[in-house]
Amino acid sequence: MASYEAFDPAVEINGQTVLTIVEEAMGKFSDEYRERALTALDAEGITDPAADEWYPQQAWLNAFETIADDLQPHVLDRLGEQIPRVADWPNDFDSVPEGLQSIDEAYQRNHRGGDIGHYRFESVGERTGEVTCENPYPCPFDRGLIRGVAQQYAPVGAFVFIEETGQTCRRNGDDTCTYTVYW
Repeated sequence: MASYEAFDPAVEINGQTVLTIVEEAMGKFSDEYRERALTALDAEGITDPAADEWYPQQAWLNAFETIADDLQPHVLDRLGEQIPRVADWPNDFDSVPEGLQSIDEAYQRNHRGGDIGHYRFESVGERTGEVTCENPYPCPFDRGLIRGVAQQYAPVGAFVFIEETGQTCRRNGDDTCTYTVYW
């Protein structure tokens, strides 16, 4: 599956997540980005999103792709980086490995109805781990998301570095991307 293609047409995303990304994360960049996002959502039938509603993931992905086409890839990266700070996120832990494991829990909480994909973390060293992303979101967004989580829980003064190390990539139409995270 390529980016922006839901794995299952029955999958939905909760309205709180949509609102958080549009209002909080995109709003941190500019009101113009926020308005672009609302216009893209409206074009997909998501008019005036409500926190307690669920919306088709494919409609959200279509809007997200439109938004991404308007932005530079680094903005998608920075948008992903904001998600752990603005979204409803599990936070009853204090380490990078636990934080990176929590990405899947947060993803599962905010999507429902069929095959939504996943994020898998595996520790490969004292301060190194791998995150495999099997979902329909774009690579720059996931890189930013992973970095944002790692930075949030990394020791003070630690430098967080991420590199794509897997043999497959969604940019090439594959289902997964794997990133090695150092902290």
